[in-house]
Amino acid sequence: MRISITQFVTLDGVSQGPGSAEEDTSDGFERGGWFVPYLDEAFVKTASDWLDLAEGLLLGRRTYEAFARDWPHIPEPDPFTARMNALPKYVVSNTLGSGAWNPATVLGGDPIESVTSLRSRPGGELQIHGSSRLGSALLSAGLVDSLRLAVAPVIIGQGRRLLPHPSTDTGLRLMRHEAMKTGLIVLEYETSGAAPLADYEGSPALP
Repeated sequence: MRISITQFVTLDGVSQGPGSAEEDTSDGFERGGWFVPYLDEAFVKTASDWLDLAEGLLLGRRTYEAFARDWPHIPEPDPFTARMNALPKYVVSNTLGSGAWNPATVLGGDPIESVTSLRSRPGGELQIHGSSRLGSALLSAGLVDSLRLAVAPVIIGQGRRLLPHPSTDTGLRLMRHEAMKTGLIVLEYETSGAAPLADYEGSPALP
C-alpha cells in the first residue's frame, strides 16, 4: 500500500484546527477555522478527487477521536461525509483500546513496525489527515510515498506544525501545482529519498 500525507496548512506550516474555532483547542490553540475562508467549489472538487484515492485512513489517536466526534454528525450532502465515515480507519496508538468510529483497527506496539507491516500489504492508498506527529515520524522513517498540501494564504503564528522537526531530511519531487482563485496553493509531491545537498559555487554563465 502507499502512504500519503494529505493536509491543509498555513504559510507558516500550522496544520491545527483548519475547519472551525472548536475543532482542536488543545495546547491553548485559539485561532482555528483559518482554512474555511478560502474554500471554493474548485478546491472542494480537488479534495474530493484526493479522497477518491483513499483505501483507508491512517490516524493518530487524537485526530481519530476528533474525527470520531465530528464526522458522524456532519450531514449530507457534504461531499465527504459518507466516504469519511465508511473508509477503514487504522489508528496508531498504544493507549486506545478500541475504536468507536468504525470500521477501525488499532495498531499497537512500535508505531514504525506496525505501519511498516500495514504498508507491505497489497492495496491502494492510506491517507494521513491531521496527525502531524505521526506524519512526521513516518516521513523520517521513509514510509511516506507522497504529500498533498493545500497552503492557505495566512500566517497564524500559533499551533502545531505539520512537520515538527523530523529527524531525517527528505527530498521531494513536485508532481503538480495549482493556484486557486481564493489564493490557496495546491502542491503535490512524491518523496525521493534523502534531500539533495550542494555547495554554491557561483551562477552559471549567462549567454
